[in-house]
Amino acid sequence: MLSRMPNAFKPPFVDFSQLGDTLAREGYALLDGPDVVDWLKAGPQELARLHAAWIELPPDPHLRDGGRYRYRRHGSFVVTDTEVTAVPHRPHWQSLRYNALHGGMERWFEPIAQETLDQPLWNRLLLQLATVASQLRGAQPWFVEAHPFRIDTTDGIGRPTPEGAHRDGVDLVAVLVLERHAIKGGESRIFAADGPFGQRFTLDHPWSLMLLDDARMIHETTPIQPVDEEQPGWRDTLVLTYRSGGFQGPARS
Repeated sequence: MLSRMPNAFKPPFVDFSQLGDTLAREGYALLDGPDVVDWLKAGPQELARLHAAWIELPPDPHLRDGGRYRYRRHGSFVVTDTEVTAVPHRPHWQSLRYNALHGGMERWFEPIAQETLDQPLWNRLLLQLATVASQLRGAQPWFVEAHPFRIDTTDGIGRPTPEGAHRDGVDLVAVLVLERHAIKGGESRIFAADGPFGQRFTLDHPWSLMLLDDARMIHETTPIQPVDEEQPGWRDTLVLTYRSGGFQGPARS
């Protein structure tokens, strides 16, 4: 059961100076959009140029619920505190333990465009989050998967997490909300994996960031609906996962 707290639906943002301590203590931390922009030292043109890539996301061909509401690309990287290295394009894979709906299958998505990867802001973002992961688990190479998503209301409803409340089988999950356009819903819900704690909030400021210690926290996002049936709505996010030791993949004989 979600905890009843004052202002429970407002994101409990923390100051950047408290980010590492909050993440280690609570298992999650939230940064407001303006603080994230300052952290990344990003100007308006850089932000707009990166976000422009979401206009051309192709449909997700693997949705098992028959939906047409999700568009995405995928990329994989090895990231240290000082260097981002793209690896050859590979499938996204999760075990059934972490994804009961789409687990156990190799899912190939269109790669993230090279124009996006060449942007200095992209590299800064991956490097900054690698520093956070290293503070949480110790300095090491991080195996990073990047998922730009657009969830829209083409069919009247869009599901950001059709698999339901879940963990991802990684060390650090980062969810950046780039834009909410003409929608309602899309509430983030997080739960302690081993206790009664729960929290709910809506990230509605552009570039707001949710960080999760995946070993300790389960998360989901509620469906979105249009606020006006006459115009489309969508929710743009970038999900980045940081994992130690290697990428997830099926066991090979």
